[in-house]
Amino acid sequence: MLESVKEIDKVFHRILLYGEWIITIFFTIEYIARIITVKKPFKYIFSFYGIIDLISTIPLYLSFFIVGSQTLLTVRALRLLRVFRILKVTRYIGESNKLINALKHSRIKIFVFLFAVIIIAIISGTLMYLIEGEESGFNNIPVSVYWSIVTLTTVGYGDIAPITPFGQLIASFIMILGYGIIAVPTGIVSAEYSRHSHDDVQLNTQVCKDCQEELHADNAKFCHHCGFDLHPEIES
Repeated sequence: MLESVKEIDKVFHRILLYGEWIITIFFTIEYIARIITVKKPFKYIFSFYGIIDLISTIPLYLSFFIVGSQTLLTVRALRLLRVFRILKVTRYIGESNKLINALKHSRIKIFVFLFAVIIIAIISGTLMYLIEGEESGFNNIPVSVYWSIVTLTTVGYGDIAPITPFGQLIASFIMILGYGIIAVPTGIVSAEYSRHSHDDVQLNTQVCKDCQEELHADNAKFCHHCGFDLHPEIES
């Protein structure tokens, strides 16, 4: 991000480059160490976090080998992939794991809710197209649905606005409905988060070498997913 600011990059380009190489080398060592230590390396390599680890590591190497002014845009795109390192951080934060679990448990409710929102947007957009028409900027139903989504989410760009009294009345109902729509998914996730928060078992970041399962209890001896011994070196 700092490199994208021309004034900063002009002064600290070399320092940022050295820092990038140091970070990339550490990430590379970690990636190789994970492949060596896990029992099923290919399962880790093609897992979600395995792909994230690779994507967050290789951009600097690829940009180093891709030379020539004609490939400058490609190199810049590769360097932007480093932003995926942010996703690596979440695996080491216990609270983020709780939030992810809450999202997983409430995903069906959220999908049903989003489907209902889409239906509301289509119906209200169609009504506004019939009421307002092209004179108000509602040139077709997709454009009207776009306006409805913008209004429901309380964004309100203002590029399209109803001018008839009846259209403004419907728009007012959509605006009020938008406040409730914003609160619903938050409530769904919060309920799931609270339902699981009573469990005081502390979870660590230890990964099973057999199945790559995470979120084991601190005192766990075996993987809760496959039963693999998490501490074979202690028994031996």
